Amino acid sequence: MGDMAQKIAKVDLGELIRVLNEAFSEEWLAYYQYWIGARIAQGQMRKGVVEEFKEHAHDEREQAEMLADRIIELGGTPVINPDDWSKIAKCKYDAPIKPDTKTLVEQVLQSERCAVGRYQGICDMCFGKDYKTFHIAEKILRKEIEHEQEMEDFLKDMTVAKAYYDTPSA
Repeated sequence: MGDMAQKIAKVDLGELIRVLNEAFSEEWLAYYQYWIGARIAQGQMRKGVVEEFKEHAHDEREQAEMLADRIIELGGTPVINPDDWSKIAKCKYDAPIKPDTKTLVEQVLQSERCAVGRYQGICDMCFGKDYKTFHIAEKILRKEIEHEQEMEDFLKDMTVAKAYYDTPSA
């Protein structure tokens, strides 16, 4: 971060870099959760779930890149050892023990809900204090809210489909 940018920033840069590294780690874990889920998914609405998971994996990777760039701009270093991602992440990765689409969607939904809270917190931390980081977090927050809604929609659709197929015909 340039001298003037550092002078006008009204946020603890060390704390901000720490929080951004947590988010950075969470984005890579979310990327993998979607990436692997798209490959092993089985069951109801598989094609749609796989397509959406691939799109979300792409979004998560792009978000990790935005965070890495901002961490560097702030004078920090992004987490460089993937082994550390799960150690510092507050939003955890759930290994897909069951590859059925409903379980996979439920798992990523929990991750998305955590991410919504994460980015709202970064927005709150930076509002009126660090314009650039605020806008990066706001952009990511919008995506995470969209992802959460899409996963909730899948679960609703799965419930409706199950009820339809479980209803005995006359």
